[in-house]
Amino acid sequence: MERLTAVYRLRVPADTVAARATGIAVEQSVEMPVAAVTDPAILADIVGKVENIADLGNGEFEARIGLSVATTGLEAGQLLNMLFGNSSMHPDIVLADAQFPQAVLDAFGGPRHGLAGLRKMAGAEGRAMTCSALKPQGSDAKTLALLAGRLAKGGLDFVKDDHGLADQHYSPFAERVPRIAEAMAANGKTIYLPSLSGHLEQMRRQIGIARAAGVKAVLIAPMIAGLATFHALVRDNPDIAFMAHPAMAGSGQIAPPFLFGKLLRLLGADAVVFANHGGRFGYSPATCRALADTALRPWGKVGGQMAGGLKAAVPVPAGGMTLARVAEMLQFYGKDVMLLIGGDLLCAGARISEEAAKFQDEVMRRSEAV
Repeated sequence: MERLTAVYRLRVPADTVAARATGIAVEQSVEMPVAAVTDPAILADIVGKVENIADLGNGEFEARIGLSVATTGLEAGQLLNMLFGNSSMHPDIVLADAQFPQAVLDAFGGPRHGLAGLRKMAGAEGRAMTCSALKPQGSDAKTLALLAGRLAKGGLDFVKDDHGLADQHYSPFAERVPRIAEAMAANGKTIYLPSLSGHLEQMRRQIGIARAAGVKAVLIAPMIAGLATFHALVRDNPDIAFMAHPAMAGSGQIAPPFLFGKLLRLLGADAVVFANHGGRFGYSPATCRALADTALRPWGKVGGQMAGGLKAAVPVPAGGMTLARVAEMLQFYGKDVMLLIGGDLLCAGARISEEAAKFQDEVMRRSEAV
């Protein structure tokens, strides 16, 4: 029976690591004493297998464990459950990575648009892309639409809702989204990404409202919505691009390069927002580099050929970024990136269109040099 390989980092005494790895293999498969399993097929095919243990130094080990693909049901929530469900409650275990067989890649499909699709959507071929956010929380639809129009007048590629904007009484989704979409269309070609919230049926209705308003992309927080909900929306709306927001994704027990660069990409994120180093949050440059590389790396096959594979997801470094850091970020990430600057642009007040244009011009100009 086909297996995937889950990769865990363990911080345990050396004389306990073998037993701990075996315990994880059992916990993440049958979750009961193996001695009580009497069915030979379950013992052979379902019980997790420790494939390798490596000493990483400084009291840390890597355990590679084979898990049956059949136990995932090829369903997004169950996939994460089998990878890390119970073991996530142990503070000394990190889900570092997973290697998936082609059957898993085929089942989930990856981004429907990806880097190339978003570039085409924005008319941004061959360069880095720009994005900003509509804030603050508590603003009404009219105020947000006015702000959106000013940002669009500056020529940005994308403008998203703040992830805290939902379906609140002061800015109902059904009122806010058409007004913002209209304001952007009247002021340029900027792509608007409204924030989805609520349960699955509410999000489906929201996508219908967005599509009727001419919206081509949406923002969603997969760890709040649920991975199964996220994947269902991607699967059922191939014409819509999805930007994944990192809310509730920061426990640290799932390695960010795997979570953002691989798992959310596998489930269909066309772009992944993450906390850039040097901002309000604590990711290191090495983590950011690994995350971006994983999101963009060629992965899997299409029609039996490596060329084509799962589309690349766009890395979107964010979290307190400023115009003063544009050159540095482009030097660090290269052209295959979307730079997200929110608060620093909003501080411009009445000059926000001019500052947005400055941001856009600098990204376009500096993209030619990287």
